[in-house]
Amino acid sequence: MDDDAEIIAEFLVESHENLDQLDRDLVELEQQPDSRDRLSSIFRTIHTIKGTSGFLAFNRLEQLTHVGETLLSRLRDGEAVMTPAIAEALLSMVDTVRALLDVIERTSSDADPSVDVAPVVAVIEDLLAGREPSSGGAAEEPVVSPAASSAAPPDLAPDPAPDPAPDPVLAPEPAPVPASHPEPHPAPHPEPEVHAEDGAERRSRVDSSVRVDVDLLDDLVDLVGELVLTRNQLIQRSLASDDLELVRASQRLDLVASELQESVMKTRMQPIGQVWSKMPRVVRDLSHQLGREVELVMEGHETELDRSLLEAVKDPLTHLVRNSLDHGIEPPDVRAAAGKPAKGTLSLRAYHESGQVVVEIADDGKGIDPEKIAAVALERGVVTRDQLARMDGREVLGLIFRPGFSTASAVSNISGRGVGMDVVRTNIERIGGSVDVVSEPGRGTTTRVRIPLTLAIIPALVVGEGAERYAIPQANLVELVRIEGEDLERQVEDLAGAPVLRLRGQLLPLVPLAGVLEDGGLPGDEALTVVVLQSDDVRFGLCVSTVHDTQEIVVKPIGRQLKGLAMYAGATIMGDGRVALILDVAGIAATAGVGATQAEVVDLKAGAADDRTALLVLEVADGRRAALPLAAVARLEEFERDRIERSGTAEVVQYRDGILPLVRLASAIGLPDTSDRSDQVSVVVHETGATGGAVGIVIDKVLDVVEVEVSASQVGRRAGVTGSAVVQDRVTDLVDLAAVVARSGVSA
Repeated sequence: MDDDAEIIAEFLVESHENLDQLDRDLVELEQQPDSRDRLSSIFRTIHTIKGTSGFLAFNRLEQLTHVGETLLSRLRDGEAVMTPAIAEALLSMVDTVRALLDVIERTSSDADPSVDVAPVVAVIEDLLAGREPSSGGAAEEPVVSPAASSAAPPDLAPDPAPDPAPDPVLAPEPAPVPASHPEPHPAPHPEPEVHAEDGAERRSRVDSSVRVDVDLLDDLVDLVGELVLTRNQLIQRSLASDDLELVRASQRLDLVASELQESVMKTRMQPIGQVWSKMPRVVRDLSHQLGREVELVMEGHETELDRSLLEAVKDPLTHLVRNSLDHGIEPPDVRAAAGKPAKGTLSLRAYHESGQVVVEIADDGKGIDPEKIAAVALERGVVTRDQLARMDGREVLGLIFRPGFSTASAVSNISGRGVGMDVVRTNIERIGGSVDVVSEPGRGTTTRVRIPLTLAIIPALVVGEGAERYAIPQANLVELVRIEGEDLERQVEDLAGAPVLRLRGQLLPLVPLAGVLEDGGLPGDEALTVVVLQSDDVRFGLCVSTVHDTQEIVVKPIGRQLKGLAMYAGATIMGDGRVALILDVAGIAATAGVGATQAEVVDLKAGAADDRTALLVLEVADGRRAALPLAAVARLEEFERDRIERSGTAEVVQYRDGILPLVRLASAIGLPDTSDRSDQVSVVVHETGATGGAVGIVIDKVLDVVEVEVSASQVGRRAGVTGSAVVQDRVTDLVDLAAVVARSGVSA
């Protein structure tokens, strides 16, 4: 459904519901003409229909509701009193509006002449002018032509029985219709039948939707959460059972519960366009106030996320938009002097990525000057000079999120109080999201907000420390690293009393989970398990004793005794009925002081590994070795061999709700392919560029990840191979992935 069709569908549903209420209100108003509240309610409903019909260019509907609104305003203001003639005219207007809505549903336009609004408009205009209505005081039924009667809804068909004699007070005998108005044509008596193409009865927009109380939806989500917990418990029991029937039943329950969970969660999903709906007015008012010329561009307003999250991000997003106008986009004369168009552009873009909703607020304004940020931060005591000296450009930009920070030279009703961006980050992180800023002085600023799809049920990695288990939201998970033996001594170092891990040319601060929870150091002397986590612009390794598995968990709030501890975000009930606490990654980083020391760690040690390259070492062609840059690897996957299908001449596999084309690496670089000797096919997923496409590189198996100083040789150079090098004392082909993909001819 395109954007206009979706808007029209929502308009039809809401208007039909309002018309049903209008019928009741008008009848009660006729009996109690002094009811100001009911009259105001009727006026607001007609006013809403008129405004939306004008916006959607339904001109005849707008004309009809406009005269009705005028008559209602006379009644509301006491300039007229309710009479039987006025009541009849208003009720007839409602009937005609309903008939027009049915026409709009069929044709997406109100131009169809099957419904004539002129007689009703004429009657109301006569009443407004103080004249006797041209029809004798009663308005006709909406005029439906015989040609269109077969498509009209059943409630427009006349009753086959003769009409009873009209009440002399409420419905005077209508006079003949003047020649200036078309004479109404009664619809034929066969009951209208409306059928879809497949022969089934067509369902109207009103019949295809239902409004449900939000509290009921919340109860359903809670119940599905309990069902998920029970499912997890049954699955855990069934795995330890030899009862095949129990195993089959638990698997079926798993499938049904997952589908039910997905369906129920969809009922709470709403488009982010509901939050954006007020942005044009905000931008318009603020740009006038600040003397700016701004064009607002919004993309992806149909992107959906949980209703509760929509409420949580409404204020932060509004503040970011106001910030872009106040601090970003320059006045027209300043932009012209800088060689820019006088009118600035503010864009809002929303899209799904990695199980999250990403919202970008971008402007083409003056950008953020890191030097100015640094100077203001020093002046206001936000950071010390020593701390500032150890920060890179991205961390300096992050200072705008510190409490009390503002670059405004004067306090206004828009900015300058140092309250705002820190609240934005706090509110976003409270719902499990993150916010990041990228800026180029003179070119503009992009603020990127990442929000989880829902807070009720989330995928998580379960880890163990001591006798307890903890859940880490998968949205914060980057990778798992296991270090053993000599690698433990070579890759883990101590810097100023803080452990760091040398990982693919970068130094990663290490935080022992035991040390966060209580006094403790790195677990284990022979091996180290590191969960690499990301929170905003801070990346660190959480050292844990045990990694269990990943599973969907139901988020439960924690008691007030634990709310003051920054390292916990909630709790969940595991399959065995025990409680596991959910770790707050941002809180752990703050508690361990990772953000404050990370820049120092990188600055002191970054140069040590500049000449080293991280490689993924592979086996292809029955023992031959190849290597490719680890930076080109998005993921490592394994598929059952029978999952591989063909599309034309290309091999493909269904992957992450899409189709992943496959390339046999051995064949692509001129070697015999031996990757099919196992039931499991190993695949390196390579993302091909900015379009987000991906290609699966089929290999025999992954051997290792190494960091080496590559001394490349031209020996072995050929299509898809740049040459060779000695890696781990073995001659290894250096693969050019871009050439391999291009040579294969597959399209991602």
